[in-house]
Amino acid sequence: MSTALTIRLPRSLHQEIKHLAQIEGVSINQFLTLAAAEKISALRTISHLESEAKLGSRQDFDAFLNAIPKNEPDAEDKLI
Repeated sequence: MSTALTIRLPRSLHQEIKHLAQIEGVSINQFLTLAAAEKISALRTISHLESEAKLGSRQDFDAFLNAIPKNEPDAEDKLI
């Protein structure tokens, strides 16, 4: 099921959306649908991580970090 939605955008934003949708080869509707889905995903991810963090403990976190092997990074991964 789909629902129609009318929004008012500044002309410059509408033109940018139109341009980027053309580059991506999708309709403006598809572009905005994907943009909204990405934003929802990001917000839900933050919310989920925050709620999961409240369930853990510092002891669990330290145990997880201590389980990571203590290997030197590859030469191309080392910081200068």
